[in-house]
Amino acid sequence: MRVVLTVAALLIGTFVTLAWITRPPPLPGYAKVVADWRPSEAWLYDRNGKLIDSSRIDYQARRLAWVRLADVSQVTRDTLVAAEDRRFRAHHGVDWWALAGALRARIEGKRARGASTLSMQVAAYLAPELAAPGHRGTWDKLRQMRAARALEAEWSKDEILEAYLNLAGFRGEAEGIGAAALGLFGKTPATLTRDDALLLAALLPNPGAGATEVARRACALGHDADCGRFAAAAASMLGPARSLALDPGLAPHLAARLLTEPGARITSTLDARIQAAAIAALRRQLQGLGGTRARDGAVVVVDNASGEVRAYVGGIGGESTAPAVDGAAAYRQAGSTLKPFLYAQAIEKGYLTAASILDDSPVQLDTASGLYVPQNYDKAFKGPVSARIALAGSLNVPAVRTLLLTGVDAFRDRLWDTGYRGLTEDGQYYGYSLALGSAEVTLLEQVAAYRSLALGGRWSPLRLTATAPRAPLRAVVSPEAAWIVADILADPNARAGTFGVDSALRLPFWAAAKTGTSKAMRDNWCIGFSDRFTVGVWVGNLEGDPMRAVSGTSGAAPVWRDVMMALHAGAPGRAAPAPAGIEPRAIRFAAGIEQPRREYFLKGTALGEVASAPAAARRPRIVNPVAGSVYALDPDIPIDRQRLAVAVSGEVTGHRLWLDRQDLGSADARPLLLPQRGQHRLRLVDLSGRVVDQILFTVR
Repeated sequence: MRVVLTVAALLIGTFVTLAWITRPPPLPGYAKVVADWRPSEAWLYDRNGKLIDSSRIDYQARRLAWVRLADVSQVTRDTLVAAEDRRFRAHHGVDWWALAGALRARIEGKRARGASTLSMQVAAYLAPELAAPGHRGTWDKLRQMRAARALEAEWSKDEILEAYLNLAGFRGEAEGIGAAALGLFGKTPATLTRDDALLLAALLPNPGAGATEVARRACALGHDADCGRFAAAAASMLGPARSLALDPGLAPHLAARLLTEPGARITSTLDARIQAAAIAALRRQLQGLGGTRARDGAVVVVDNASGEVRAYVGGIGGESTAPAVDGAAAYRQAGSTLKPFLYAQAIEKGYLTAASILDDSPVQLDTASGLYVPQNYDKAFKGPVSARIALAGSLNVPAVRTLLLTGVDAFRDRLWDTGYRGLTEDGQYYGYSLALGSAEVTLLEQVAAYRSLALGGRWSPLRLTATAPRAPLRAVVSPEAAWIVADILADPNARAGTFGVDSALRLPFWAAAKTGTSKAMRDNWCIGFSDRFTVGVWVGNLEGDPMRAVSGTSGAAPVWRDVMMALHAGAPGRAAPAPAGIEPRAIRFAAGIEQPRREYFLKGTALGEVASAPAAARRPRIVNPVAGSVYALDPDIPIDRQRLAVAVSGEVTGHRLWLDRQDLGSADARPLLLPQRGQHRLRLVDLSGRVVDQILFTVR
């Protein structure tokens, strides 16, 4: 009896020990596995739920979204089951017939076929320690078998097969049937054919196999008489990697900005149709310009009413040397695109009207760093012009004179309130050049600011996603001033003197637009709006080198026009009605400065006749030579034929001119200078001996 009990105890102990040694790890349930699945990608959709782009976030493995069994073609399911575990539907986790066959083959010295079932493989995927390197012994195999049995007790066969298709590694970093189908065939799992499935099944025993081995295995698995087709198919499948995305890649820069979490599905405010139209317009223009003139560009389209961004094109690649840089969010010099907000401020404050005369003639301003001498784009001056012509024609000197009225600090603060958050310094830092757009801005800021003009001077942040908060509109300029500026920017006659009568800015419907070119031709802008949309375009080189032979109307403006035309096909833009505080008036200009016209004023500021200020009302100053000029004497021209004419403006009766220490006589005499080589100082002195103006110039 004692011997029996001892043997029994030994048997029980052995059984308990074996049970403990082969005890499988706990496995999660099907629902938890699916819920915990984290793709390596994230996806961006347009406002209508259409996929427009994706971005890879996790670089440990390439996973797409979890693929339901019903979304895998039936032939693929059947083929993979037949290749990996043909009795899958009959066993309960362990295929005893396959194990017996493997044992027999080993005893006979033959190459044993693998006996792992799909359930055993899924258990190993869920508990990697079951199949970790160094854990392939008998006891480990028993643990895996027990884990498969436990899995079958909790999961259905379809759940196990679905998990296997999603967890299996097919090739390289591609994990799961979704990544494999897209990466190897450029298809979805639902569209895989029998040959595709045979090739995938051929990869499973050795995902790193070459095309010849894969073709041979696929042929053997298919039992086909003619296997010649598999060689080419395998070579194509294992050739250059395909994109693991079926989306059209319409918004890569916005995807990089918004998609930060793996598995995220972000619904943007974009409209795929408008996005595609903007891309096409920008690509067409950049191809036409050629990479030697301009390589990069960006487009943003905003719905005025909602503030939702309908198109966000940060670049198109092409000949770009910085294709990953987001041109829509990059800070670039604004050029003349800030002028509308300057004139709006001056009109709102009552400093100017659209009919006020501004002097477009040489001017030099003393600054802490020296004299500031603004010039127009064409290096020419037009004399007295109205504020309407000055803004529509983008004249620089009148803009600087307007800034003198508003004040640099006040204008900088106005720009800050209008969303230009790159202006982090005070007004004195930017100086008078702020009127000409020396500050750096982004295209998104530009479009948001111009949208405020379309909305009667009310600004709010733009929205890029469906879940972005809706901020209330905030007044930044009076509705009357905003309306007058919009009317000026939509006036083709007012800009004809600079841009011609039939430039790209002229549309067959109402639309306001402004171009701008930064210093050294590094940036070219066109921003404008209709009653429904605001469109901004930037063209330039992201690396900062100058463009060649590109102007405001030949660079960004054609893109702006094409996008505007596409947006308003069948629904032309309409001018907004004038606010109650606007007073129209027929005006004429004295001395024929400009043609008579109908003009718009803030109530209480209207005029019937406009004239230039008389000379007596102007500050006496030296007009020529221009401060900072450098003159070179020509040895082939007689010296007395190389005199410089002096010109002054304003009431200069009784004033005298001094060149260095030499009295040149009365300023009214307009003397001719014959200076020697070197730097010279020309001063205008009043009757009391006070210097009222002076300039420096150099002769070489």
